[in-house]
Amino acid sequence: MRTRFASDRGLTSRMVVTMFLLGLLYVVFVGVLIALGVQALTVLVLAGGLLLVQYFFSDRIALFAMHGREVSPQEAPELHGLIDRLCALADMPKPRVAIADSDVPNAFATGRNQKRAVVCVTTGILRRLEPHELEGVIAHELSHVAHRDVAVMTIASFLGIVAGLMTRFALYSGLGGRRNGGQGGVPVGAIILLVSVIVYAISFLLTRALSRYRELAADRAGALLTQRPSSLASALTKVSGEMARIPTRDLREAEPFNAFYFAPALAKGATLANLFSTHPSLERRLEQLADISRQLGRG
Repeated sequence: MRTRFASDRGLTSRMVVTMFLLGLLYVVFVGVLIALGVQALTVLVLAGGLLLVQYFFSDRIALFAMHGREVSPQEAPELHGLIDRLCALADMPKPRVAIADSDVPNAFATGRNQKRAVVCVTTGILRRLEPHELEGVIAHELSHVAHRDVAVMTIASFLGIVAGLMTRFALYSGLGGRRNGGQGGVPVGAIILLVSVIVYAISFLLTRALSRYRELAADRAGALLTQRPSSLASALTKVSGEMARIPTRDLREAEPFNAFYFAPALAKGATLANLFSTHPSLERRLEQLADISRQLGRG
């Protein structure tokens, strides 16, 4: 389903490559487990069932986890009106609208496709942003839906869990001994643990790299749709600054969902290397928006 959001071949190619590499990685992983004598099929069936549940019910799961609830146009007329205008401008179906009762100023989009999508904003971001800034944030989130990267991130982020499931199954099923049964045999449990750690680490890095790029792609597409990159830049600056005022406990509760948020919620004192972050740096995002402003000839 095509929209008026600017297409991004770089994002599309990265999603394809990431999913291919993750798939190849797990084929090799399962092959190693089978070679070591693990009943991998049982774990794959279980993991596949969990993946299907997460894929088809990702919108409900995300709303429940982030304490969000759907709101009607009567409950949030201004928010619905803003999303109505942006969806008409983008020529895309209107997603369901939700609000999460949280002081952490943030927003996210989820759902496996445009028809099942939901856009959720927190009460914290509604209180802090001006209407034109909120428009930039919502355009950013809608572009995630239009680019279909929400579904890809849902699948990619889940695959890392499979390695953990298989490792626990292998170790708890009695494969922690030595392969040849003697003192000089190969320590099967150690091999499984090592391979699982490597698989998880590679999955983690691939998913983080895709996450950072998709945020830049969403900033770019949202700014081009509204033709007001300065509004999104203002929202980014304000939200990032307000994070320092949020209690550490609330930020730590939000951190597991950073990959899906508009801006990362980082507890005070947290120092994550760029290699491990879910989002590009604020400076990089503002630099890109400034470039778009110059291209458009306006602020």
